[in-house]
Amino acid sequence: MTRLAAFLLVFSNVATVSASRTERLLNLLLALLNTKVGLTRAVLRDKIYHDSAENDVAFGRMFERDKVDLKQFGFEIETLMDPRSFAGDDPATTRYRIGKDCNRLPDVSLTPAESTVLLLAAQLWERAALGTAAANAVRKLQAAGGFTDVDLPAGVQPRIKPAGQAFDDVVAAMHGRNPVRFGYLAVSTGREEVREVEPWGLGSRFGQWYLVGLDRGRGAKRLFRLSRMTTAVSVVAGEHFDPPEGFNARAELAELNELPVQQAVLEVDMDRLLALRKRAAFVEAVPDDNNRDHIVVEFRDPEQLAEELASYGPHVKVAGPAELRAAVVRRLKAAVDFDALPLPQLTFPEAGRAPRARKRTSEDQLARMLQLVPFLVHHQGLHIQEVADHFGITRKALIDDLKILICSGLPEGYPDDLLDIQWENDHVYISEHLDLNRPVRFSEDEAGALLTGLAMLGDLPALAGMPEDEPGSALESVTLKLTGAAGQAGRLAGSVAGQSVAPEQSQAFATITRAIREGQQLHLHYLSLQRDEVTERDVDPLRLFSLDNTWYFEAYCHSKAGLRNFRLDRVELLEPNGRPVSGTATAEQDFPARLFTPSDDDVLVVLQLTRQGAGLADDYYAERTAQLPDGGLLAEVRFGNAEWLPMFVSQHGGAVRILEPEGLRQVTRAWLDAALAEYGSASDSPAG
Repeated sequence: MTRLAAFLLVFSNVATVSASRTERLLNLLLALLNTKVGLTRAVLRDKIYHDSAENDVAFGRMFERDKVDLKQFGFEIETLMDPRSFAGDDPATTRYRIGKDCNRLPDVSLTPAESTVLLLAAQLWERAALGTAAANAVRKLQAAGGFTDVDLPAGVQPRIKPAGQAFDDVVAAMHGRNPVRFGYLAVSTGREEVREVEPWGLGSRFGQWYLVGLDRGRGAKRLFRLSRMTTAVSVVAGEHFDPPEGFNARAELAELNELPVQQAVLEVDMDRLLALRKRAAFVEAVPDDNNRDHIVVEFRDPEQLAEELASYGPHVKVAGPAELRAAVVRRLKAAVDFDALPLPQLTFPEAGRAPRARKRTSEDQLARMLQLVPFLVHHQGLHIQEVADHFGITRKALIDDLKILICSGLPEGYPDDLLDIQWENDHVYISEHLDLNRPVRFSEDEAGALLTGLAMLGDLPALAGMPEDEPGSALESVTLKLTGAAGQAGRLAGSVAGQSVAPEQSQAFATITRAIREGQQLHLHYLSLQRDEVTERDVDPLRLFSLDNTWYFEAYCHSKAGLRNFRLDRVELLEPNGRPVSGTATAEQDFPARLFTPSDDDVLVVLQLTRQGAGLADDYYAERTAQLPDGGLLAEVRFGNAEWLPMFVSQHGGAVRILEPEGLRQVTRAWLDAALAEYGSASDSPAG
């Protein structure tokens, strides 16, 4: 589309179509950026708000609201008074402008090694709120031209999936400085209580995510484990707070003592639950009518162990302590209660996956445009679909953005005063950017996502595919560069303390990394949880990846003649077998690596997920989803083995239930009832 076409389009639409709010915000920004002496309210109303404001009062309200919106992007609007005015603050003579260097991202030039480390840090945050923020920050660096396009190392892909929807809600509240309210299972009393908290920070410690903040009900600082939240997190409407000066979540969590070691006394079916038995401190065979052994397992966190024990259903019974027993029963009862609820209408949108994100707003669209224009400046001639893919939107959405951009410009309204963008032959060019050639500075959540991610990579061993001395030096240098570029926006980085992504199985990690680098096969003894046995395998290792602090490696398994994922903590023996890899399979190009590989033999299952459990749809690669009125989801998921689904439902205790197929739902319900019967708590309500 040519500049003349854009000019004609503007004037053909002015009389009949009201400018969108996005277009108005963009035109206001361009007008205030491109004036030295400032513009009066009369000029702004005539040139920017001519078809939006019916009178002076309406114009005044819209202008004040738009100033607040632009300030959210970091654009401070200067107010210039006319020194000749006797009144001093006469609205008729007051002028407004935005400095050209206001809120521009400083120059950041990254080497290929630094870009690789930064990309790893950005992609740590899988699907969490900070994942979106990190992706936006990387796009800003790409738009500024300082980011070298690199591929992730094939060997290592760490990622973090924080504690579900609660993490996202708390991050949003921290960013907006809003108090939150949630149900919480108190450690001291074992009772569920409603807490109202000013969220100061989030962090991971001892494998658990914690919220640090002011408990308003107690008037004191408290730490809350996200896994003990029993309801969704909601914002206290209309209220704000200021966090303590210099707050640092990492320092706060460093003072948190690890829970003491306790012993769980369990009754376990004979010849079952090999994984549990292998870490038992004591096993006693007790001949009785139940054919069960008594075992003792050491643990620190009863809630964490209860999640595992609930998944074993009727094959295990907790004899003590009482807190652990109650935690298991609570999960099983919650799963039964959820199953007993009336069935929702099973309707999926034709498009497949329903977005769980909030509805797009004009601020979202403007934020994307402020990245899009400088990106096009530094990447001239890209194919329109490539640009759309880069921003994670459809081709149609991108064209809608471009149509707004080419109709936007300076108040004079002449062709030379418009943004000049063309996309002839499906390749996009920009020749007039009107001082939007640099992206805006990082927001607090963007800076926090990158800087926290970089800190979490600090203990990661050498990356396969990179020289062994590069990751450490590149990590240090890119952290310094990003800290300088973030400026005051780096505040949120101090409010989020991520966990280390270094694997506990360091020897196995090193062996696999070396085998990937040298192209060597590995022989391993592997404990299969689903099959409850140890098997021997010869594999071609392809890559390592993590989900939180659990590491996996993807490999071609010769005995199964297919790709498989193996957990490092279930590998009992690992050594090279002296043979080179066969080259039968290569690592998939998608990131992150998939925990599950679909096949034609999969069972198609329809799940209902609560709002707290909605993230499971992403974890298990749901093919179709549908939003439910209560914030939950319907999810259609393929599972390679349906036999373990009763374990899956009981493990997540009330966050998920099976709707279809009906036979599988009945089997799962029978499993839950049998598990509760061990505690004298069988459900009275029938399945169905």
